[in-house]
Amino acid sequence: MASLLSSSFILTTTKDNLSSFSQKHYFLHSFLPRKTSLNTSKSLLKVKCAAVGNGLFTQTTPEVRRIVPENKKGLPKVKIVYVVLEAQYQSALTSAVQSLNDNQKYASFEVVGYLVEELRDESTYQTFCKDLEDANIFIGSLIFVEELALKVKSAVEKERDRLDAVLVFPSMPEVMRLNKLGSFSMAQLGQSKSPFFQLFKKKKSSAGFADSMLKLVRTLPKVLKYLPSDKAQDARLYILSLQFWLGGSPDNLQNFLKMISGSYIPALKGTKIEYADPVLYLDSGIWHPLAPCMYDDVKEYLNWYGTRKDVNEKVKGPGAPVIGLILQRSHIVTGDDGHYVAVIMELEAKGAKVIPIFAGGLDFSGPVEKFLIDPISKRPFVNSMVSLTGFALVGGPARQDHPRAVEALMKLDVPYIVALPLVFQTTEEWLNSTLGLHPIQVALQVALPELDGGMEPIVFAGRDPRTGK
Repeated sequence: MASLLSSSFILTTTKDNLSSFSQKHYFLHSFLPRKTSLNTSKSLLKVKCAAVGNGLFTQTTPEVRRIVPENKKGLPKVKIVYVVLEAQYQSALTSAVQSLNDNQKYASFEVVGYLVEELRDESTYQTFCKDLEDANIFIGSLIFVEELALKVKSAVEKERDRLDAVLVFPSMPEVMRLNKLGSFSMAQLGQSKSPFFQLFKKKKSSAGFADSMLKLVRTLPKVLKYLPSDKAQDARLYILSLQFWLGGSPDNLQNFLKMISGSYIPALKGTKIEYADPVLYLDSGIWHPLAPCMYDDVKEYLNWYGTRKDVNEKVKGPGAPVIGLILQRSHIVTGDDGHYVAVIMELEAKGAKVIPIFAGGLDFSGPVEKFLIDPISKRPFVNSMVSLTGFALVGGPARQDHPRAVEALMKLDVPYIVALPLVFQTTEEWLNSTLGLHPIQVALQVALPELDGGMEPIVFAGRDPRTGK
C-alpha cells in the first residue's frame, strides 16, 4: 500500500492554478490510466505522493493520555492501562484520575490510554506491552478491528494471571474472553457451558450481543446482590463496572475506579473505600444541549422545544424543516459533545428544527423507528436524517446488519446523510495529509454506511491532539 501511494503521477495544471494549489498543500491524486494526448498549452507537473507516519496516518501518542502523579505520601500505586476505539473517554478518565490523586486518600493512581489504531505502530505496541508489565488494571472497549484485537489479546494474555483485574466491555469475543474479576471470567464465552452462552448464541452479530448486554446491566446487579457466592458478587461488580463505564461521566468513572481498586487491588485489601452507585442514563432517547433532561418520548421533546425562548419563532413553527440527527451516547455522557452542539446550533441558526436521537448500543434502527416515525400515521417526523456517528446504522464499527438498517430507513423514507468525525486522526493531520482519511476509516465510515443507503459523506469534526476532545 505504502509503495503504491508513494508512486508518481502526472498532474495537469496551469501555473496560476498551481500557485494557490501548492500553497494549501492539498494534493489531488488518481489511479486512473494517464491520457496519452495532453493539451500542449498546459504544463505537466510531476508530484510524488507519500504516506507519512510509517503508514499510520496519525501521529497521536499515548503520552498525552498518561498521568504519573507525585506520590509524596507513599500511597499504594494503582496503574491502569486502557485501550479504546475513540478518545471520548480520555477527558473524563483524566478528570476522574486527577480528582482521585488530588484527594490523596487511598492510593496513587497512574493511568495511560491507547487508541486501538495506535497499536499498528510497532514501537507504540512495544510501549503498550511494557506498560502492561507493571499494570494493576486493564480496560478495553469497542475493539472490533480483528487484526488489532488479536494484538491486544496477545499482549494482555501474557499478563492476565498477574493483573488484579481485566475489564473488557463490548468488543470482539476474542478480547471479551480476557475478562477477569476475582472468580468472574468470560474465558468460556461462546461455549455451551458458559453462563453467557445463550446470550451469545442467539445474538450472532456483535451489535446484537452488545445490545443484549446493555439490557442485562439494568437488572442483574439487583438480583446478584442477594446471592451469597463470591462468583455472583464478582459477576455483579462486572455488571456494575459496565454501568459505570457506559455512564462515562467523570463522577461515574471515579466511582468505578474506587470500586475496582478497593475490591481487587491486594495492597488496598481491608481498606474501606466508599463509592456511589452508578448514575444511570437512558439507553436510548432524545438529547439537546439546552434541554433540562434526556427524553424518552418525542412528543414530550417537541413540547419542550415549543417553549424555547432562545430560537426564532419560525424554527418552532410547523413550517420549519425538521432534521433528525443520530448521536453516539458515549460522547454525550463523557462530555465530549462539542461537535454535536456545534452542528445543532448551526442547523437551528439556519432555520431548521432538530430531533437529535442517541443509542447506548450499536443498533440505531430501533431509536430511528421509535423517535422519528409517528406510530399512528407511520409518517416521519423529519424531512431528512443525518448520522453524526459516521458508522453503519446497525453494528457501528462492529459486525453490521445492513438488511435491518435498510428496513428501518425504508420506513423512514427520507434522505439519509452520513457525516463523519475524524476518529483516527486530528484535524491538522487530515488537512495536511496527502492521503486524506485513514484507510480503516474509509471502510468503516464511508463504504459501510453506503451499504445502508447513506450518502454524501463529509468530514464535520476532528479531534484535538492534546485533550482528545
